[in-house]
Amino acid sequence: MKKLLFFAVLGLFAIQGMAQNQAVQDSAEIIFNETDHNFGIVKYRGDATFEFVFKNTGKAPLIVKHVQSSCGCTTPSYSTEPIPPKGKGKIVVKYDTERMGSFIKNIKVFSNAKNSPVELIIRGEIKNE
Repeated sequence: MKKLLFFAVLGLFAIQGMAQNQAVQDSAEIIFNETDHNFGIVKYRGDATFEFVFKNTGKAPLIVKHVQSSCGCTTPSYSTEPIPPKGKGKIVVKYDTERMGSFIKNIKVFSNAKNSPVELIIRGEIKNE
């Protein structure tokens, strides 16, 4: 009886593991062309906007749920429309260039992808030239 119970529980774990593995295989996956962008030297009050392009390499539609920046000086924008498998999308990031000096800022992209969240980085230096 104990052996039967042991094998029944073992079988349930095996079935659960296979089901989870199948769910991961059928999920969305977000892959960015670039995850770290260096603006270099940007003029004070100049344009510091960059588009991080990504592709859904998974088998399910990708939904970007939330994009969070490390401070209020960095403004991300994105579409909440589902990205189909093999489809592309973008996260547009704008940095406030009224702050002088060097900067490194992080942006986290939360989605329904199996590799979520993904961290993006922008860096550069604002100079009054």
